[in-house]
Amino acid sequence: MEGVCDVHLRNILTSMGGFEYCVTEFIRVSQSLLPEKVFYRDCPELHSGAKTASGVPVHVQLLGSDPVLMAENAARAAELGAPVIDLNFGCPSKCVNKSAGGSYLLQFPEQLYAIVSAVRAAVPSTVPVTAKMRLGFEDKSLAIENALALEAGGVSWITVHARTKLEAYRPPAHWHWIGRINDAVSIPVVANGEIWTVEDALACKAESACDRLMLGRGALARPDLPRLIKGESEKVLSWSEMKLVFIRYAELLIGTGLPVQVAGRLKQWLAFLQKGYAEAALLLKEVRRLKCPDEICVRALAS
Repeated sequence: MEGVCDVHLRNILTSMGGFEYCVTEFIRVSQSLLPEKVFYRDCPELHSGAKTASGVPVHVQLLGSDPVLMAENAARAAELGAPVIDLNFGCPSKCVNKSAGGSYLLQFPEQLYAIVSAVRAAVPSTVPVTAKMRLGFEDKSLAIENALALEAGGVSWITVHARTKLEAYRPPAHWHWIGRINDAVSIPVVANGEIWTVEDALACKAESACDRLMLGRGALARPDLPRLIKGESEKVLSWSEMKLVFIRYAELLIGTGLPVQVAGRLKQWLAFLQKGYAEAALLLKEVRRLKCPDEICVRALAS
């Protein structure tokens, strides 16, 4: 989700209904206490009560491995108005893992505990601390131990992506393993991974015994999926309607960076949308070489 779920897409997606909260892209904590401008850059919603334009709360996500630095930065985020501090122990990126972050830490339950407990101690008790994890790094042998370490450290709930780092995003997602974690801890567990349809959501709930779901790529592929899952609407978003949503996103992005950068983000979302819409795949094929956002919008309208 890095590089696509920025403030503009959070605004677009949450305006369509179904979301109870959303989470920022991770803010990397590596060497120092970050200045306020970094938090405002990655979470502009802090200027407006840490909510999107449609009123959905935005949780601030941190990624790092040093307990002291993570605690200091979590405290700063809370001071700036973050309603929840979310800790990333799930990112499978090679770059992140080489820096001993994300899912790399799932090899060391004691380090998970140290980070979480330090953050929990540094953040006001009124601000929940949460964590996202995968089932493991190379295998699932520490899945339950890691979850117990997070619980012992003081997280309010755990989101579990139902694959290991090694499994990346290859199907299937092992929802029954989330159920094993759910049985082992006494705090809420949120299920995540390979939820593309309402039917997937129902199957995931059944296998994991979780009544809470987190959507990632599924919500990018089908922005109407959250509200369909929650039963807020039975109307499926057509491609003609989706095109207008896509163009609205482009209008928000234009002027926020170089044209080639904006075009790159538009094509990145199209790459996800093609999972839900065949027409998006055709449009992406047409616009891959375009560097002008306006041209992409024109092609979208014509498709």
